[in-house]
Amino acid sequence: MSARSGMSKLQIHPNTIRQVFFLALLIVLGLIILGELYFMLAAFLGAITLYVILLYPMKYLVIIKRWRPWIASLTLMFVSLVIMVIPLIYLTAVAVDRITPLIQNPAIVNEVFGQVHQYLLTKFNLDVLNAANVQKISGELIPIGQKMLGGTFSAIGNIFLMYLVLYFLLVQTRDVEKWMRMHIPFKTANVKKILMEIRSLVYSNALGIPIVAFIQGLVGLIGYWIFGVEEFILMGILTGIASVIPIVGALVIYLPLAVYQFAIVSSWQGIGVVLWGLIVIGSVDNVARFMVQKKLANVHPLITLLGVIIGINLFGFLGVIFGPLMLSVFIVLVKIYIDEFGKSDANHPSSIV
Repeated sequence: MSARSGMSKLQIHPNTIRQVFFLALLIVLGLIILGELYFMLAAFLGAITLYVILLYPMKYLVIIKRWRPWIASLTLMFVSLVIMVIPLIYLTAVAVDRITPLIQNPAIVNEVFGQVHQYLLTKFNLDVLNAANVQKISGELIPIGQKMLGGTFSAIGNIFLMYLVLYFLLVQTRDVEKWMRMHIPFKTANVKKILMEIRSLVYSNALGIPIVAFIQGLVGLIGYWIFGVEEFILMGILTGIASVIPIVGALVIYLPLAVYQFAIVSSWQGIGVVLWGLIVIGSVDNVARFMVQKKLANVHPLITLLGVIIGINLFGFLGVIFGPLMLSVFIVLVKIYIDEFGKSDANHPSSIV
């Protein structure tokens, strides 16, 4: 009798079996769909980023100015294209045009390293750029460059898809907000908190990082031009990109560049580059970062660093923006989840062992 009662307790209710089967089917189909639409990830993130930035102007035009939603949407999309996307495409095209030959022919890079190595060895007896070290450096830098270029080409190709998604998000703003409030499985207070923090993070990463990078890159470009750097435009772009790296920042660009100017060109140009970097670029970085972060969310440097690494692997050049944003949003969602479920479970008597 006890054996039969034990077997009856082990029986699974048919509704549970149907639910598990249905969830498994959803997961399998979801994975297939995600796998086929993975190439749209950059476009989707870009659309969400622009949507958050353009949300208030969209509401202003539609509610206050009484514009039709589709007219307001197309107008804001055109403005964002001219102000943000086209300059970014131009800078990306310049960087790709300059970097591609170096990636395709590493001998050029090795030759430069060789000349600098000879200078350091002769003047200072420093054997840091010998053949073995140069090979290690090239082995690390070239794959990173290839990932950046590959992800960049795909991201540029997704611009049309990005604006297509953005158009429907802007036109259906009310439906989007209503759907989020109804379907995000959190308390109303936490839903508002999520939306506010994501908006703040988007502004910080999609506006704050590019603004600081642009200012530093422009200042670096001017200095490199003054001191006779041959590829001053490329070096300015790389200085802007490097500005997002915590602690070292643009130092990783202008210091090796100064050494190169010392070794290959002339001593006074090398001195000029290093002084411009330490005094002007460093000061501009501190002032710009302080002014921008004063009004935007303050993202931890470690999150920025790890986010850039993740973003470059996923999206190439644009990963400098999307990587830190993804990681920051993930951390926000973890905090909200703990606040939503962790505390209540901890206070529940059954959770105490």
